[in-house]
Amino acid sequence: MGRRAAAAAASAAVDTDIAQRVIAWQRTHGRHALPWQRTRDPYRVWLSEIMLQQTQVSTVLAYYDRFLQRFADVRALAEAPLDDVLAMWSGLGYYSRARNLHRCAQAVMERHGGEFPRSSALLAELPGIGRSTAAAIAAFCFGERAAILDGNVKRVLTRVLGFDGDLAQGAQEKKLWQQAEALLPEGEGIESYTQGLMDLGAGVCLARRPQCLLCPLAEPCVARQQGEPERYPVKTRKLKRGRRENALLWLSAGDRLWLSQRPHTGVWAGLWSLPEYPSADEVRALTQAWPGQARVLQGFQHVLTHFDWHLQPVRHELPASVEARSLQSLESQLPPGRWVPVHEALQMGLPAPIRKLLLSA
Repeated sequence: MGRRAAAAAASAAVDTDIAQRVIAWQRTHGRHALPWQRTRDPYRVWLSEIMLQQTQVSTVLAYYDRFLQRFADVRALAEAPLDDVLAMWSGLGYYSRARNLHRCAQAVMERHGGEFPRSSALLAELPGIGRSTAAAIAAFCFGERAAILDGNVKRVLTRVLGFDGDLAQGAQEKKLWQQAEALLPEGEGIESYTQGLMDLGAGVCLARRPQCLLCPLAEPCVARQQGEPERYPVKTRKLKRGRRENALLWLSAGDRLWLSQRPHTGVWAGLWSLPEYPSADEVRALTQAWPGQARVLQGFQHVLTHFDWHLQPVRHELPASVEARSLQSLESQLPPGRWVPVHEALQMGLPAPIRKLLLSA
């Protein structure tokens, strides 16, 4: 056997060994009791995969069953108003996921008669379903031999393989996808393998202080052999964090408050919130001639992906005796919106920091 052939055979053996190690470990030590693991219903698996993007399992568990009680199947979700979907999503963050979830449900109804397509290629054509998510759905629901490569799995595979290509470069990410596909198990076990990679990334091969002694891939892991697993994955392009400051007008009249719907793009897109202004000084200038009293409340910081957002609430309580004419004049100075009783507002699609603020009253 020539040198290249021998190397190829050795590589194939290692690849097979990696897959079988993951499968055996997952069946014994992996997670099996999560609610979306007890079904092959693609609607439920898809919902869990979208919720789990950039969100911890413990957080998703509090939302998953409640969401299914409100939207039992893809038809119910597709037919629901977007505001209802955003209200049920409130607190999970990354609200573009909820908007895409709604769009995807409508696309499944319109393009596929309410049935999710059975291949990862067709699933990836739906709104909000990327290549890795499509592969996970296809593997768990239909047994398709497809590779996943979310953030956690990238970390596992780059460490095991010693893959030091810069994932900020599309060509290097493409190479990692190719290697991920080469590692897929032959025959049975794709569900356990897929779940096993997820479990390792979530609980063992951590970004900081990986638990190498507990890892079934410790022996073949190149990063462990090198003694520097935290060096992987390599990604040089880093986001520059910014800072933003705004004020919020918390205007109340009795048990009602004024809410505005945010634009359909940008932060908190489509959610209902307190009107936003450049500064507390501008809010005070706006409200100084209004009846009632204004108070500047304790500011707080909301951490987003690209920037830290300092928000300064200004609460203005109108007297119960304010005349209808005065109220109409005042409303004309506000951003478009409507008066909402507080108890109803808390049932709407509010950003989590706004909900917390209202509950603090």
